Amino acid sequence: MAAARGQKALAALPHLVKTLRSSEPVSNALRLRHLPSLRRTFSLYDQINLIDSVPEDQLRFQSYDDTGFKINNVKYEGSLLIVENKIMTWTPKTFAEITAESLSIFKVVHPIPEILILGCGRNIQPISPELRKFVRSTGMKLEAVDSRNAASTYNILNEEGRPVAIALLPYGVVS
Repeated sequence: MAAARGQKALAALPHLVKTLRSSEPVSNALRLRHLPSLRRTFSLYDQINLIDSVPEDQLRFQSYDDTGFKINNVKYEGSLLIVENKIMTWTPKTFAEITAESLSIFKVVHPIPEILILGCGRNIQPISPELRKFVRSTGMKLEAVDSRNAASTYNILNEEGRPVAIALLPYGVVS
């Protein structure tokens, strides 16, 4: 299983490189920010495993339960992170484990999504100033809601064609 995940992550490498290379012209302010090497990038995200990639117009949360989510007739267990319609497992198991480091993929994703929807589990949780500051530093807006509403909001914004990302805990997470 780990080998299959490694192969999927390796298969995503050309897409990551293409995304980084095909970005719009970089302003002088952004040019001063150094992008990490791909080796450094992948070492930062060894806690995230690529699960699946689906066409933009088809990605849709269909249901949820206490342990995971059903997306396009596939059941995914545990916490998920979705960026550019790439579905990834995500390491945080509780709200307290959601940190700037757990969202550090947004340091290198380009173009950056307009909004990050944070699914907090069963209940909305207060966002720490540090996490809020990190998300703001990426240029994204942050919307923190319970995971049920996070999935619904993602469906709506994605159907509208808005650049949106979602990081969510299973609905059964209560702390």
